[in-house]
Amino acid sequence: MSLAVDLGSAFDASPNPYVLLTPDLRIAGVNQAYLDVTHSSRDEIIDRPLFAAFDSGPGEEALENVRQVKASLEKARDTRTRDHLAMIKFSIATLDEAGRKVYQDRYWSATHTPLLDARGEVMFLLQHTTDITELQRLRDLAHQTENVSALDAVLGGAVLGRAQRVQEDNRRLEDERNRLVEMFMQAPGFVAVLNGPDHVFQMHNAAYAQLIGHREITGKTVIEALPEVIGQGFVDLLDVTYETGEAYEGRSIPIQLQRTPDAPLESVYLTFLFQPIRDSTGQVAGIFVQGHDVTDTIVAAERQKLMIDELNHRVKNTLATVQSIAIQTARSHTDPVTFAEAFQARLLALSHTHDLLTRSHWEGADLGDILQHETAAHGTNSVTPNGPPVALGPAAALSLGMIFHELATNAAKYGALSAPHGRVLVDWSIADQTHRRLHLTWREVGGPVVTTPARKGFGTRLIERNVRHDLAGKVKVDYASDGITAKFEIPLERGTVV
Repeated sequence: MSLAVDLGSAFDASPNPYVLLTPDLRIAGVNQAYLDVTHSSRDEIIDRPLFAAFDSGPGEEALENVRQVKASLEKARDTRTRDHLAMIKFSIATLDEAGRKVYQDRYWSATHTPLLDARGEVMFLLQHTTDITELQRLRDLAHQTENVSALDAVLGGAVLGRAQRVQEDNRRLEDERNRLVEMFMQAPGFVAVLNGPDHVFQMHNAAYAQLIGHREITGKTVIEALPEVIGQGFVDLLDVTYETGEAYEGRSIPIQLQRTPDAPLESVYLTFLFQPIRDSTGQVAGIFVQGHDVTDTIVAAERQKLMIDELNHRVKNTLATVQSIAIQTARSHTDPVTFAEAFQARLLALSHTHDLLTRSHWEGADLGDILQHETAAHGTNSVTPNGPPVALGPAAALSLGMIFHELATNAAKYGALSAPHGRVLVDWSIADQTHRRLHLTWREVGGPVVTTPARKGFGTRLIERNVRHDLAGKVKVDYASDGITAKFEIPLERGTVV
């Protein structure tokens, strides 16, 4: 013979007061005993927030009592374990004969039990309350008599006293726990607590959430929560720490993480510690994870190394250029005085271009700016530039700077810039946008009659060398009687532009 049990009827018929709450602390159900003890009705309180349905009265004490009840419920919900309040004062609002709201001080003992579904998630919280007001009043009465000990023993005051002391101790422990949790959550480094051999996330702080893109990971294993770490060695390290009980420290370890939802993986560098957590028997029960994101430091160090390498390369190139200038100048000037003058002028030209590149942090310089710097000493009206902006890389900027210096120096000594009305016209354009090539013409007018030199001087050799070897271009110099014309063709796709 089988007996079908109506759990709803049994719940309602129980003499013990019960209230069923949703995880967000709304009233989902109550039994008749709860309605009787709280002087309420189902229509008034069902589906209402618990602390809105019951007014505990004004004042700081009432607020503190509400805080304690709420904290106990949230603890039961968040830890998925039963929590007790041995004694709590919570007043009940009623109406007096004149219809005015009055508050009756009541004392309660409450147990909060989480009800879990098949997945282990909290469906409801069951609050079982016992009205212990009469016991508390008897205890208060006992303290007003001379024979306190005897009355306490008879009336249960000793029991209540112990319960109250235990609750106060629990409250102090809870406050301490809350402070520790707050410190945990606000720690500048990332922190997480993993449980069991499968490494289930129990809790993590804000820095850890930011590291992994604020994903929902509580209650999930590392593999479920962070599938991208599979195959990167971190799960294996957690396994070893759990099995051996030995801590593991990693320094500047690269890892691929998804920092934002649906985004590609990013390279991150972490310094971290896996510390085993032991239970009361000394067995490893979980792992404490703590560390820092050191990506910015690693990237900065790599950038600094690249900058140092680049600086060394530039210094070597500059020294090689200076050495070449010195050797070639010495061949063309046997007199020490003229050598010093020519050598100093060429170093100054190199310095001008360096100044331009320094302003842009050696990212490059504009062709027009280089031309202006190298010819400014000869007057702004003597050289007429005409062309679009062309951004040159550092190597091309240095080469063209030296070329413009040699052309201007030669024009000042023998060409258009040596005559009162002489001028230099510099035109340039970009041809073939697919395979960009710079076409530049240096044309001198209004100067003395030009004759073709019997041999190439250092300036001509330097120009040809820079164009052919450094710029991979072509140059043609025409010594027409009315003025020198130099035509350049330089490919820009060979790294001569930024």
